[in-house]
Parts: sequence; C-alpha cells; structure tokens
Amino acid sequence: MQGFNRWIPPDYDPKKNHTLNDYHGKKALGDRERKRDQGILITRFELPFNIWCGTCNNHIGMGVRYNAEKKKVGNYYSTPIYSFRCKCHLCDGWFEIQTDPKNTRYVVTSGARKQEQDWDPEENGGFAAHETDPDKPPDDPLAALEKTAIQKQTVETVAKPRIEALQGLSEHYNADPYALSVKVRKKFREEKKAEKRKREEDDDFKTKWALDKDLQLVPDEEVRTEAKEAWEAGKKEFHREATAKRRALELDVGKTPILRASRLAPGPSSAPGSSSSLRMPSRIANSKPSSHSTKSALASTLIMNSLRKSDPFLQGSSRLSSGPRKDKPPGLLVKK
Repeated sequence: MQGFNRWIPPDYDPKKNHTLNDYHGKKALGDRERKRDQGILITRFELPFNIWCGTCNNHIGMGVRYNAEKKKVGNYYSTPIYSFRCKCHLCDGWFEIQTDPKNTRYVVTSGARKQEQDWDPEENGGFAAHETDPDKPPDDPLAALEKTAIQKQTVETVAKPRIEALQGLSEHYNADPYALSVKVRKKFREEKKAEKRKREEDDDFKTKWALDKDLQLVPDEEVRTEAKEAWEAGKKEFHREATAKRRALELDVGKTPILRASRLAPGPSSAPGSSSSLRMPSRIANSKPSSHSTKSALASTLIMNSLRKSDPFLQGSSRLSSGPRKDKPPGLLVKK
C-alpha cells in the first residue's frame, strides 16, 4: 500500500529497499543509535531521586532529565539490569545509575552520591518493607520451624484434598462436552419458550384492557404471595385485638365479684314464684338460713341498689334485678 503524505523517489525499488530509511541509508531511531555497535542506546532518563554530583559537588534535584546512555550490564534471574550513564549539566562530569530488580529500586554506582531522604519504618514503629539480607537468621528458629510444620500440615490436610476434589469435579463435567452442551441448549430453549409464552400472555392482557405497551406487569405469583402475607398479617392483628379486648373485659368483670354473689344469694324481695328469683336445690331451699347468709344477702342487696344508681345499664337487666323496677316512668307499659 502506498504511503500517504510522503515523497517517494522515482528510482525507488521496493525489491531492493524495503523501506525509505533503507533507501536513504538511515536508521529508524536516527542519531539515538549511533553507538548501537557498542550495545548503547540513547534514551531520555529522569532522575528518580536527589543526588550530589561527585565532580562539581552540586545538588541535582529529582526529576531532572538527561540524554542517558542505556546499556545492559547483567541479569537478575530473567530480569535484565540496565545502567544509565548521564553527563552533569553543571560540569563535564559523568555519573552512572543502575537498576536493582532484587530490591525494586535504583542504585548510584559511580560519579555521584544519593541524598538519603527515605522514610525508615523501623524508626517509626513499623517493619522493614524489603529484607535484602539472605544470610540473616530468623528471629526465632522454633517459631519458623513451627510455621513450616503448620504449613506442611495444612497442605496435606486441606489444600491437597481440595485440589484433588476440584480436579475430579473438572474431569466429571468435562468428560462428555457434547452431552453437557445438549443439556444446556435444551434448558435454554425451554426458558426461551416460557419467556415467549409469558410475553404473549402479557401482550394479550394489555390489548384486552387497553393498557400501555410499555407497562411492566407484575407476575401472578408475586401478587398472590403479597396478598397472602397481607391477609395472614391482618388475621393475626385481628386475633390479637380480639384477645386483648376479651382479656380487658374479663379483668373488668373480675373487679366486681358481687355480681356472682348476687346470683347465688337471693334478695329479701325475691319470691319463690317470681321470675327474677333463682332456682335453688331443695336441700338448700329447705334448710334454715344462717346469720352469715342473711348478712351476705343484705350486703349484696345494698350493693346492687348502689350499682343501679351509678350504672344506668344495670337498670334494665332482669337477671341482676331482684325486685320490681321502681324507677319506671309513669304512664309507660313494660312488656314482659
């Protein structure tokens, strides 16, 4: 394909020169690779920290950029170690900085010295971020041994069985990929048909009741579930209120035990043939009334008369009244 915005000489032959740089005898990097035969590449390098120049003893701040000579000087395992040789802009001295992959930092090797401004975590109650001494023994050999033993035990009892179980599960599911694919596609088709059927039912319902097509209908299951929960909650609330009213009524009735006593003890105005008198067993009726029963009957009569005066609802009760009503207005007939 012909390049745009570039001039191609008429004697340019792509078979002899693959690129225009080859035709003009130039390199892609230009002057930056003038020392390529020495393994040096000119790159733009920025100082990672503050340094003091070893030649002029001037301070050079972090972030100053130089055209450095980049060169590979070694390897740390598979990571290459590069050196950057820069010329001081304040004098004619040269200084060199290398990478340190082991400790993930830069090191000044010659021509300058680093200005130490690192924050030491150990001096501030912390722990060292990088431990660079491989020959340093552990602080507690027994603790290190115990940790190693615990790790081995964890690997044998937890990690290894778990890995074996995962491998077995993977082999089980990947034993027959075609059968698994058929099962997944069958389930997908069923779900797709169910969704299509539900969508058609919703569209018919919206058309029947002239609803908006963009209206989202709630599934019947959710509506029924919500209605059932609301009904059960209302039922519990109703039973709770009914129970509370019944208990309150029982407490109110229990505060007046005279009513029960008045039903058992006949008043002096009650006659054997009257409708308001209570029927008593013959053994109790023929027995001679004692002084205690007379006193209780008199007390119940007085209390009932007081209740009739204070409570108007007890005046029309035939079961609680022991005699004829005396507070009946004149000229009115009472149906018996």
